[in-house]
Amino acid sequence: MRIDLHTHSTASDGTDTPAELVRNAAAAGLDVVALTDHDSTRGHAEAIAALPGLDRPLTLVTGAELSCRIDGVSLHMLAYLFDPDEPELLSERELVRDDRVPRAREMVRKLQELGVPITWEQVTRIAGDASLGRPHVATALVELGVVETVSDAFTAEWLADGGRAFAEKHELDPFEAIRLIKAAGGVSVFAHPQAVKRGQVVPESAIARLAAAGLDGIEVDHMDHDEPTRTRLRSLAAEHGLLTTGSSDYHGSRKSVELGAWTTDPEIYGEITRRASGAFPVPGAGGDA
Repeated sequence: MRIDLHTHSTASDGTDTPAELVRNAAAAGLDVVALTDHDSTRGHAEAIAALPGLDRPLTLVTGAELSCRIDGVSLHMLAYLFDPDEPELLSERELVRDDRVPRAREMVRKLQELGVPITWEQVTRIAGDASLGRPHVATALVELGVVETVSDAFTAEWLADGGRAFAEKHELDPFEAIRLIKAAGGVSVFAHPQAVKRGQVVPESAIARLAAAGLDGIEVDHMDHDEPTRTRLRSLAAEHGLLTTGSSDYHGSRKSVELGAWTTDPEIYGEITRRASGAFPVPGAGGDA
C-alpha cells in the first residue's frame, strides 16, 4: 500500500481542487491519501464525492493541519479522522480562519512599505475561494519577480516567522490542540517538526512535553528533513512512544514535490485508524483500505 497522509487543496493553499487532488492521487498510484488543508475541512465533501468516479481504488482520510504556537515558535499539528462538527475544535478552527484576512492585509502593507508593488487585489485573485495564507502572498512575490520560488519567500528577508513582512495570527496552543483533537475523536501528528529551512523550530524538549500530553506521532519522512534529521526523529519517536509518518505535503503546482514522494508505513496507518473514533476513512471505487 502507498499512503500519503499530508496534502492540500484549493480549500487552503494548494492549487488542485479537492476533486482534482483525489484524481491525481489515484493517478499517482496511491492507495490512501489524507486531505489536510490548513485549519479547514471545507474540501472534504468535494473530495469524497469524487471518489466513486476514480479509475482505481483510493481511500480518503479526512483531516486538517492546525496552526499552533509554543514559546513564540510556530508549529503545525496534523489532525486525522476527527469529528468536524465537534463544537470546541470547530470554534478554534473558525478563529484561525477568520484571522487570516487581516493577517494577509498586514503582510501586504509591510511589503508595500518595503517597496514591493504588491496589491491586495493581486493576493485575493491568487487565493480565489481558498482560505488566505502566506503561500498566496508568496505566490504574488513570485509573480512580481521579487523571488524565484514560493519557498524563497519564506525567509527572514520576507515572510518567514519574524521576517520583515511577517504578521502574527491567531494560533492554538499545541497542548490545547492535542486535547481538542482527542475530544473530537481524532489523532494528532506533529507536522515537519524539524523543518529548519522554514524558520525557528521547537526544541526536542518540547516534543517530549507534547508526547507526555498525548501527542500520537511525528511526521518524519518529509521534504524538509534530511537523512540525519530523519534518523534523529525516529530515535526521538521511539524514546517517547510516538508513531512516525511520511508524507508529501503536496500543494499542487505551488511546490515541486509530487504526491507520494514520501509515504507512511501501512502498520502505522492501521494504528492511526484504530485510534480514531471521530470519523472513518472513506473508500472509493471499490477500495477497502
